[in-house]
Amino acid sequence: MTIQTFFPTPELSPFIKSYKVIETPAEVVNHVLPETSPVMVFRLSGQVCVNYNGGISALEPITVSGLRKSGRAMQYESGTINILATFREGGIAPFVREPLHELSDTNIPMDSLDGFQHTGLLEEQLAEQPSHEARIALIERFLLDRLSGKAPDHMVLAAIQKIHGAGGQMRIKELAASLNVSQDAFEKRFRRVAGLSAKQFSYIVKMKSVVANGRAGRTLAQIALDAGYFDQPHFNKDFKLFTGVTPTEFFKSPVLW
Repeated sequence: MTIQTFFPTPELSPFIKSYKVIETPAEVVNHVLPETSPVMVFRLSGQVCVNYNGGISALEPITVSGLRKSGRAMQYESGTINILATFREGGIAPFVREPLHELSDTNIPMDSLDGFQHTGLLEEQLAEQPSHEARIALIERFLLDRLSGKAPDHMVLAAIQKIHGAGGQMRIKELAASLNVSQDAFEKRFRRVAGLSAKQFSYIVKMKSVVANGRAGRTLAQIALDAGYFDQPHFNKDFKLFTGVTPTEFFKSPVLW
């Protein structure tokens, strides 16, 4: 598996974090961890299947992957090439008309989203481009045509910053109070813009920190304690939910992406 990273133009950099071109010359299975922002996937060749909750399904050529709370195994056929557009947190909201929580825990064919119908022409045009740079430029033109003037929800973005600052360990009631909004109103706005509840989003932030600390060589006991776990079985259960495997299995396996 080879990965090339590209960055968006200034017009799209407020919304998109990066593009990744992932090529798999040989068949491979990769465990993909939950993220805090949605991803658009443009498949150029091959086939990708996802193993999630015990079922295996093939992905459509152009899909939107919503936020999810647990990892999944992705199976790539040999010769598969994908371009992944990873959005910034809250960054996809100006492009889609659906509330983001409706996209959670699923991979949605892009042409089923309001305003994204008839993506067959885009598939053909991507196949005709001479380079990955040209394909990404085409994707950017496609997205810019669908960029609405919808203003970002600064309250939700401020909440996301606070969650990251606390390492995902922040009570939602206190978070809403710090933003001078009722908890009920806060929860509704957060789900619509971020794609998950604030509690679920915080869980992903916390577990991503756990994984980063484990890869940095810290002991599991210390990682669990720093993440607020005072009993190892509870930590192991949450870790397996997040990654799909036990901590020992996870940190022994190679990191693909």
